[in-house]
Amino acid sequence: MRRVFAVYFGVVCSLAGLPALAATPDAAAIESGRKEFVQSCGFCHGNDATGSRAPDLIRSPLLSHDENGETIGPVIRNGRPDKEMPAFPNANVANIAAFLHSRALAALRSASVPKDYPLEKLLTGNASAGKAYFNTKCQSCHSPSGDLKGIAKKFTPIDLQSRFLYPRGMKSTAKVTLSSGEQVTGKVTHLDEFTIALTDDAGWYRSYRLKNVKVEVKDPLDVHRQLLQEYSDKDVHNIFAYLETL
Repeated sequence: MRRVFAVYFGVVCSLAGLPALAATPDAAAIESGRKEFVQSCGFCHGNDATGSRAPDLIRSPLLSHDENGETIGPVIRNGRPDKEMPAFPNANVANIAAFLHSRALAALRSASVPKDYPLEKLLTGNASAGKAYFNTKCQSCHSPSGDLKGIAKKFTPIDLQSRFLYPRGMKSTAKVTLSSGEQVTGKVTHLDEFTIALTDDAGWYRSYRLKNVKVEVKDPLDVHRQLLQEYSDKDVHNIFAYLETL
């Protein structure tokens, strides 16, 4: 039952919580991005970005974690030679990102995710039990009088539940040690099995092949991912009931 719930709720909440869908991009940027995407990428990814010879980009994890082109930009500019994707160093990443996010937004709307889902449909847990779980597992990082103060008033019920299950907006950081011994630290903008890219502490964009460097990544959301594997259905409903009291 827990796995069924996690899979079902993961689909709904990831749609409801795509970080880049908070605002509709500029129409001119979308159209410009569409034209550039069709010309450069449409042959492989489909003119509507839903996939052809290459994967569907609308449901890509890269896009779901992207806000302003910071995760898809390095891929566009550098390409992925190992996957036969060419580089487009002169591409207008902002416009292409606007187009892709507009396609994701259209997909979200077509899925009819109920942004105003009635509270009584979700509020089936025990707030006291949720508070006890919170005090055991969560209070070392979060505080009801600090970062979570008034959180129930900031989000609709379905958004609040999706955000505690699938939080976002916190960047991973990394320390990269080069073969020379030099160390570079900064916020991770892209990481896959071949490459890491980051914005260093001075604001410079840097990219490295993983086989050539030593990398230590600190992801503040790791604990949340671990908890996602531990939650029971009852835990989820109880925690949500407690958060609704804040």
